[in-house]
Amino acid sequence: MAGVRQFDEDQALDKALALFWQQGYASTTMQELAEATGVQRGSLYNAYGDKKTLFLRVFEVYRKRYVRQMREALDKPELRASLRGFFTFAIKSMTTGTPSRGCLSTKTAIGSEELDEPIRSAIRDLLDEIEAAVHERLSRADAREQLAMEPREAARMVVAMTRGLVVIERVYDDEKRLRTIADGLIGLLLAGRR
Repeated sequence: MAGVRQFDEDQALDKALALFWQQGYASTTMQELAEATGVQRGSLYNAYGDKKTLFLRVFEVYRKRYVRQMREALDKPELRASLRGFFTFAIKSMTTGTPSRGCLSTKTAIGSEELDEPIRSAIRDLLDEIEAAVHERLSRADAREQLAMEPREAARMVVAMTRGLVVIERVYDDEKRLRTIADGLIGLLLAGRR
């Protein structure tokens, strides 16, 4: 029957996500996606049209999971614990696997010379959601009195730091270093607060 997928889409998308995450968008071929998902290349083309469309579908699945888990990590009553929870989540996300998988959004953003607009937009939307969630937490009454800067500025600094942590993770492969850097930023954000 036309239009009916002959494969388990959730399972295929999870396997495609794992491959994109490990190799990056630019370095992943449709043939590799077919092999990783167990779905014939022609069926992938019929279902998604091309690699970019499949990636965007996979990235949407990733974004929803990431944002949900990130919000859970941020949802702590004490601000310092909330920020530590956020960074613990982010660091665990990028250091999982052997070799570690890094960050899907950053790997995709820097993985090719020319990043076309639909992919750029998907990554921008994720970064905006991360910033919004952090800003929301930093805007609570308890947080505003503890912050050394405005919540929006602090949220943008946190997002920029997570992108930098991805590079440090790739170069040093040292989770302790990442945690020390994150704790340093938390200390700066909460300057004078112990």
